[in-house]
Amino acid sequence: MTDAPVHLADGRWVGRSLRRVEDPALVRGQGRFTADLKADHFVRFVRSPLASGRIVKIEAPEGARMFTAADLAAVKPIQPMLHKFNYRPIAQPILARDVVRFVGEPVAAILGRTDAEAEDFADQVELDIETLDALVTADEALGDNAPLVHDEAPRNVIVEGIVKTPDFDATWAKAAKIVRIDARSRRQNATPMEARAGHASFDPSTGRVTLTCTSQMPHLFRTTVCDALDMPESELRVIAPDVGGGFGQKMSVSPEYVMLVFLARRLRTSIAWTEDRRENLIASYHSRDQQLSLEGAFDADGKLLALSGDIVANIGAYSCFPTTCGVEPLMAMAELPGPYDFRAYACRSRGVATHTCPIAPYRGVSRPSITFVLELLMDKAACELGIDPVDIRRKNLIAAFPYTSATGLVFDEASYRETLEMAAKAIDVPAFRVRQKAARAKGKYLGLGFGTFSERTGYGTPAFAARGMGITPGWEQVEMAMDPSGFVELKIGASPHGQGLRTTLSQIVADQLGINPNRIRVVHGDTDRTPYGFGTFASRSLVIAGGASVLAARKVRVKLLQIAGHFLEAAPEDIVLEDGNAKVAGTDRTIPIRDLARAAYHGAHQFQKDFVPGLAETATYDPGGTFSNACHVAIVEVDIETGGVKIEKYLVAEDAGRIINPMIADGQIHGGVAQGIGNALYEEIVYDETGNILTSTLADFMPPTAHEIPPIELHHRETYSPATITEAKGLGEGGGIGAPAAIVNAINDALSPFGVSVAEIPATPQRIRAALRAAEQRS
Repeated sequence: MTDAPVHLADGRWVGRSLRRVEDPALVRGQGRFTADLKADHFVRFVRSPLASGRIVKIEAPEGARMFTAADLAAVKPIQPMLHKFNYRPIAQPILARDVVRFVGEPVAAILGRTDAEAEDFADQVELDIETLDALVTADEALGDNAPLVHDEAPRNVIVEGIVKTPDFDATWAKAAKIVRIDARSRRQNATPMEARAGHASFDPSTGRVTLTCTSQMPHLFRTTVCDALDMPESELRVIAPDVGGGFGQKMSVSPEYVMLVFLARRLRTSIAWTEDRRENLIASYHSRDQQLSLEGAFDADGKLLALSGDIVANIGAYSCFPTTCGVEPLMAMAELPGPYDFRAYACRSRGVATHTCPIAPYRGVSRPSITFVLELLMDKAACELGIDPVDIRRKNLIAAFPYTSATGLVFDEASYRETLEMAAKAIDVPAFRVRQKAARAKGKYLGLGFGTFSERTGYGTPAFAARGMGITPGWEQVEMAMDPSGFVELKIGASPHGQGLRTTLSQIVADQLGINPNRIRVVHGDTDRTPYGFGTFASRSLVIAGGASVLAARKVRVKLLQIAGHFLEAAPEDIVLEDGNAKVAGTDRTIPIRDLARAAYHGAHQFQKDFVPGLAETATYDPGGTFSNACHVAIVEVDIETGGVKIEKYLVAEDAGRIINPMIADGQIHGGVAQGIGNALYEEIVYDETGNILTSTLADFMPPTAHEIPPIELHHRETYSPATITEAKGLGEGGGIGAPAAIVNAINDALSPFGVSVAEIPATPQRIRAALRAAEQRS
């Protein structure tokens, strides 16, 4: 048994656009969601109205039952850990004790017989907090006289990474042109359709608790909650039913879930909590609050020789679990070179604590930000050197593989230049320039922008171990069994929440076993029913859970061939499995696979003495990772009077290796681009100078709607990866990575006649108009 690629090209099911098996129940309103569960008690969390303060008094209204930090003396805080990069471990209490550190931090939990009653009680709690100085921005937190958010973190720096290649200084000195970009990626919220929710139910007959919750990683939720409460994991079952979107916000373990299980055990009853949208916007993990300064050293022909970066991430008040707050700054530092070929690199990247909501991974993590600033740099360099934006990318994109980056990342086979050429040809750059010139003569300002990037996907423990994480996720395990009727049950540790993983894994396994995908049932999201795994995040599930599924299916296949060889009186290597049958190649001798399955259970005595009855196998997969890539192109029109931006055309040329299900792949890209458009133009969490959040409703925080999303033209290329068993690469995050760069480069192209450029996302009408006014004043 080897881990070599399986060459699925001749399979009957892989590569087909099958409808998702997940969808019928959802579109009929028959999905199972956490908030549907009934409970004896409902909980509301009393949240701090101040960003920084000392708790003086918390008093419950008459007749209400309330819990505060004083009731949780034996409960441990959540404390994620890194063992590298000057990381300062900081603990997040389940309920704030003594001080509060951000608006929305839970300070008490109050119960009611209904959700409405609990909310009324929460509104009546008398909360007295003495105001302390609040740090809202990273610049404030890094100030010489800034107060400390945590005593453990001098200058409020929680994590710091520094890299500099030995040849950097000498290479930098050779540059003909130094180009600088100072960029800003503003804070967002993932805004899943379903906000966070949890339901904890105590079973008096067993003493166990079942926690049903909106989790992307149920097994790790179980471990974390049990660690905090010092309870055996066997006493907690965690179920993630249908989850209405996660995008990273639901992979971090928040204190509310620990509190729910604590209450269920203490009161020996069932407790439910459903977050409202305001809570989600102010208190559920934010994302991508970064300041980025980048300098590129170019030769006279536009070749990038060296890159220098300085990155500051505002990580909020606490470090998220399990990835820690290092996930943003450290990924930025490691992957900033992107798809470009140069060897000299220096970067400093810091995670800084402030009195704001903690951040956590969000679709794409740091890559939308670093792709944004790097692609802005490429366009600016092209302008200053008098080179076409497509040509400067042609000169610099990696062309030979495998390729080792300046930070030591190994890039497998990819198509950076090829997807650039696909995109440039499809958009017809020369024709656009003619149209752009004519439009400008009429006072209409069109712009064209490119965003080229690499996306690290499907990486296992080697990548996470390099960060020095206290918990090192990465591998995935599956359990596969074909029952006596010939149906297959595949149990996975990954926990999908909209990716179509049940469908794609069924396609992969079906080709391995020669059966129809409708005979395969994928089980996930239940710690009692599935093997331990790390969930669904980081564009990993199809690659890693898919690889483990292939390995398990191979084992089942070997056993089926042995059984078939016995009945067909042929060598196993002469037998093929297809269309639900085993047959001797080149003959009409055949037997249904379901008969082989029945024999494995009910006729085991017929086979050799070492035959193990049944058809059940387990497999684990832990790859080093693979890189997807794409080129995004946007054509926009900018209204110079209002600063409004309309996306006229959006095109993606992408390469995610072997595509298992083209329809699902297209849907992943469409969804990612939609979120990327929000990142580029609309979505921003705004705080005032005291740390009060101003965007606490969807009237203020504005995700794009169908009206703002243009038709998206997709072009696929399949460069089969030698780094994965299935030859597939991940693509779940890619749609959101390229969009901000492509759109803002297009805006800057449109505004070039005014000498204006924008280097901040979202590029709102206010920011565009401010840039135009500043240009008018300069002239």
